[in-house]
Amino acid sequence: MFEELLQAPALASWLGLLAGLLAVYLLYSSWTFQDEQKRPPGPRPLPLLGNLHQLDLQRLDNSLFKLSKRYGPVFTVYLGLKKVVVLAGCKTVRQALINHAEEFGEREINPLFHDSAKGHGITFSNGDSWKEMRRFTLTTLRDFGMGKRLSEEKITDECHYLIDEFEKHKGKAFYNKTIISYATSNIISAIMFGKRFDFKDAVLRHMVKNDQEITRLAGSASMVIYNAFPKLGPCLKNWRDIMKNMENTKQHLLHLINKLRETFNPDICRCFVDAFCTRKLSLEESDAHEVHYHNDNLVYSVINLFIAGTDTTSTTLRWSLLLMAKYPQIQDRVQEELSRVVGDRQITMEDRRNLPYIDAVIHETQRFANIVPLSVTRSTSRDVTFQGYFIEKGTTVLPLLTSVLYDESEWETPNTFNPSHFLDEEGKFIKRDAFLPFSAGRRACLGEGLARMELFLFFTHLLQRFRFTPAPGMSEDQLDFTPVVGFTLSPLPHQLCALSRH
Repeated sequence: MFEELLQAPALASWLGLLAGLLAVYLLYSSWTFQDEQKRPPGPRPLPLLGNLHQLDLQRLDNSLFKLSKRYGPVFTVYLGLKKVVVLAGCKTVRQALINHAEEFGEREINPLFHDSAKGHGITFSNGDSWKEMRRFTLTTLRDFGMGKRLSEEKITDECHYLIDEFEKHKGKAFYNKTIISYATSNIISAIMFGKRFDFKDAVLRHMVKNDQEITRLAGSASMVIYNAFPKLGPCLKNWRDIMKNMENTKQHLLHLINKLRETFNPDICRCFVDAFCTRKLSLEESDAHEVHYHNDNLVYSVINLFIAGTDTTSTTLRWSLLLMAKYPQIQDRVQEELSRVVGDRQITMEDRRNLPYIDAVIHETQRFANIVPLSVTRSTSRDVTFQGYFIEKGTTVLPLLTSVLYDESEWETPNTFNPSHFLDEEGKFIKRDAFLPFSAGRRACLGEGLARMELFLFFTHLLQRFRFTPAPGMSEDQLDFTPVVGFTLSPLPHQLCALSRH
């Protein structure tokens, strides 16, 4: 009878599955607990699931931060079958990304990153192609004035367009998310395409909408599941929506790129696209063996820059206005300093050195908002022994920025919005080693200089012109800091009033 049962197809299949699960469990037990003195510790994983059952996938950064307090600043978790080494705390993250920049300098191309860029562009690529595209992009951004007077003029002009839009509401409450995104998008568009878009332009509106959806969905729990079990992709609505929005963005940008190609003149460089085409042409004419300046690298580099340049800055600005409405006494000090130092004249980047409190408020906004809590995953380029632990080549590494920006050993009141974190006893601005919202090392944000300039100029222009308050009938205490979780952490939709100060 027993032999007959064993020959039954259904039972045999179940026994085969159980045997497979047992093998995976034994394998993981071996991986996790062998050489305990050499390999990063971590919670025991389950077969197939790894540690997914122990994590809040809606706030993965918080779950990992809590685990770091138990297992230390270097520990291992399994996201399904994927082994991930987490780096936590300011000291550990800086040591890895700065002192061991080469070893921790590769990008981990998970399934979603691969789907989004196919290994091309700047953000989700590695090797010689990434090195060349990053080098070219940094040079081109600097040529077009990143962090210089030329960028300042473009941002200042855009500030006036944004102020005009705010004034149209005549002090009544409104949602500012989309209009701020249009403004920040226009800064990167001026560099990419040599033009700004009217806020009513259909192409701008579609691209910003696609960008917001991609950013929101990319950090969803279902995408954590997808990266662990990529065969589930077509079954997941969020994955299908991301792919649809990515394709829509690609088609819009291709249209803009092709329009520029139609009027391309190698003697006149109008924008990033022109610079790329000029570089490609010069290499072809010199018969240089250059394989990196192809259409896919151009398109995906533009996509990377457009999405990053639009979302992170606009999200930070939205947090800053919400914080001003939440803490009117801090807004009072900001506007007092502006009135005393600048008055009603045009604000310039030169003013920043004389506005230490405002500089501190902007930095504290970036720290407190923590908009990219998980950074972007890395991968080890070779075997490395780090803080006494052996980490194999090709291991996924997650520098946990939440643990840096909220490090209790670095910040006096990490869970409170406190501009004094960046001020000395005399009220002068001070830099902090634990301020890493742009990450660090070889993969640090290459648009950091531009983003800093945008944040300062947009924030000061808006606060010079308006006082921000909650909508009528709502108190400051009712403004909620619970974030909308995506690839970035953005504020919940809030209506704010922009009351004219003049």
